Amino acid sequence: MLDSARRFLIGDPLPTSAASHERLGKFQALAVLSSDALSSVAYATEEILVVLVAAGTAALAGAPFVGLAIAALLIIVAGSYYQTIHAYPTGGGSYTVSRENLGVNASLVAGAALLIDYLLTVAVSVSAGIAAITSAFPGLMPHRVWLALAALALVALVNLRGLRESGRVFALPTYFFIVSIFTLIVVGVVRLLTGSISTVDAAVPVTASESWLSFRSLSLFMVLRAFASGCSALTGVEAISNGVTVFRKPEAHNASRTLLWMAGLLVAMFLGLTLLAHQTSIIPHHGETVVSQIASAVLGRGFPYYMVQAATALILLLAANTSFSDFPRLANLIARDRFLPTQFTFVGDRLVFAVGIQVLAILAGVLIVAFGAQTHALIPLYAVGVFVSFTLSQSGMVIHWLKLRTAGWQRSVVFNGLGALTTAVVLIVVTISKFAHGAWITFLLIVVLVALFHGIHRHYGSVSKQLSLDQAWPTPIRNHTIIVPVDTMHRGVVKAIHYAQTIHGNLKVVTVETDAECTEGLCADWHLVFPDLPLVMLPSPYRSVIEPLVAYAREFMAAQGDYVTFILPEFVPAHPWQAFLHNQAARVLRRELYATYRDWYDRYVVITGVRFFLHN
Repeated sequence: MLDSARRFLIGDPLPTSAASHERLGKFQALAVLSSDALSSVAYATEEILVVLVAAGTAALAGAPFVGLAIAALLIIVAGSYYQTIHAYPTGGGSYTVSRENLGVNASLVAGAALLIDYLLTVAVSVSAGIAAITSAFPGLMPHRVWLALAALALVALVNLRGLRESGRVFALPTYFFIVSIFTLIVVGVVRLLTGSISTVDAAVPVTASESWLSFRSLSLFMVLRAFASGCSALTGVEAISNGVTVFRKPEAHNASRTLLWMAGLLVAMFLGLTLLAHQTSIIPHHGETVVSQIASAVLGRGFPYYMVQAATALILLLAANTSFSDFPRLANLIARDRFLPTQFTFVGDRLVFAVGIQVLAILAGVLIVAFGAQTHALIPLYAVGVFVSFTLSQSGMVIHWLKLRTAGWQRSVVFNGLGALTTAVVLIVVTISKFAHGAWITFLLIVVLVALFHGIHRHYGSVSKQLSLDQAWPTPIRNHTIIVPVDTMHRGVVKAIHYAQTIHGNLKVVTVETDAECTEGLCADWHLVFPDLPLVMLPSPYRSVIEPLVAYAREFMAAQGDYVTFILPEFVPAHPWQAFLHNQAARVLRRELYATYRDWYDRYVVITGVRFFLHN
């Protein structure tokens, strides 16, 4: 039944030969890999306004100038990643660039920052999507956490069905959002030019000169905080460079063209919404998003308004798809270098890294519950990881061009150097402005994750060294003793002893005398079933079972150098819940034997179980 349900939800397994057919064209890839970046326009403007309004409503006039600075930074970063795609067409983005040019530790910092960013992207985008829904339907506000978890499960399930499947599902909502936002911007600009739009709360729009004066009056710290919060618009820009291998051939050409499309759409939508928010005097407040207020001011509360809200909710909910595409792929690269568990390299039935998808869904669910699906509570943790990876990637590209010195390398050095400098400055700004608001958590997580990477790598290195054929071969042991501990006679015990008799070696069936009356009953049954097989009695004055068995086994290992195989009889109930009705003696005995022999069972001791399955 479980297998049938899995096939129904995820689909039939795909052969390895179908991998090339699962790749994406530019149209689908824009939906899969750009939904995160494009969706950020739904909350980036709001994050700027939330910071500025703390200085008073007059400070909101500075939003367009902050927006222009962010748009300029976005163009620089997108241009830098355009070069990265052509220099590293195998994908991997910041992690690969840092590993080859800055060293292992820098690549691990970049990898940790990106993994954290992808995790936060899922939590933020899903929470923001639910916020768009609750803005249109306030009665759903108390249920936002459950709604967010349901949406998260849906996105994870679609991604488990395969890359091409997710491209089909997410293409329509992505392009629906693009069309809706551009329609909103065009209608809004037209109404502004014709003077037919009303401002929120009957506020009077200010002129450009008045906006500039208000902007200049703001403190530098306030401007930097607003800039840092608005930089959430840059999240997801690196996704295309990380996932070059998902594109159809020629991969680098298709990926770079898709990146340019994404950057152009993102800049246009972000600046358009920021302009409308400024001109309609939007004031952010709890319970309704800025996009909802803009749509209400421009389109009214009719059918077009609800279309914009539906498109916004869909793109935000599905923006997590970018992370579900790139997180497993990045985890696979790190695991191949043996800094993450090898399970992240396993390709599932649908030719996706299913373990990475499942881990991301679980961790994002924990974040959503912990922060109550509140976008503003998650945003302070958000942009730090993005700009850490940006800075390392662009710095690595500078070294890449200096080493290769291919045609046009001087221009590339200047462009990537500018990218490294600007993103480093922004990283410092984001860190200073958001450190006390939660950014320190991201830095702490990066440090912990890098330490975990090194711990995993040391473990794999130790395992490889110990298993290497360059080490001394194990000393061959010729003798073999089989020990079958029993405490009562039943069909499961008989099956275990019959199995033991097929193994070459010295068979010893033993019982530990903890209860004289039970031992007497066991002996009576024993002689009826196995009259020719001796039963060894091990005394136990203190009713311990493990110590007599260990002492008995050591006699053979010490005196004769035998392998000792413990064969443990056990019966398995028909239903899992029935296991609680029995004492699980075999499982307890196995656990205790492993704990006792943990230092030397690898050389001398084998522990196995023979199961007897019960029926209804």
